[in-house]
Amino acid sequence: MHRLLLIGLLTAAAAAAAPAPGREAAAASEVEITVHKTPWCGCCGNWVEHLRDHGLSVKVVEHDDLTALRASLGVPPALASCHTAEAGSYRIEGHVPAREIRRLLLERPEGVRGLAVPGMPLGSPGMEAGGRRQPYDVIAFGENGERHVYQSYRD
Repeated sequence: MHRLLLIGLLTAAAAAAAPAPGREAAAASEVEITVHKTPWCGCCGNWVEHLRDHGLSVKVVEHDDLTALRASLGVPPALASCHTAEAGSYRIEGHVPAREIRRLLLERPEGVRGLAVPGMPLGSPGMEAGGRRQPYDVIAFGENGERHVYQSYRD
């Protein structure tokens, strides 16, 4: 009988310690994303709208040139695109889907400094082109230049 009571108490304690469903997702939504972009870039504005449409809070800061900012934030030049964002301690470069930003903020993978979609692939968020899509990868990058595919978009 004591064993059943102990198991019941342990199960109740574990349930109480677990985060409430949706609580982590809400925490991701509470991070304000600062998007650095040039004033004349239309696709950057479309990407900002994509983030907002997916429940993310966004602040936009306009710059004439993002080169020095990217360098100061540690974004590898080979991963550069048309806008750079800060999401908490993470860097987001280019047309990264909101879904992957949320995933990054929830999982907080060790050694990852940010995510990037290099270039401007057609069909990525903000680069919609009448249904045309190019395959692309979301690249996770680390402090020391290490990189790996975080998510592939092939359809």
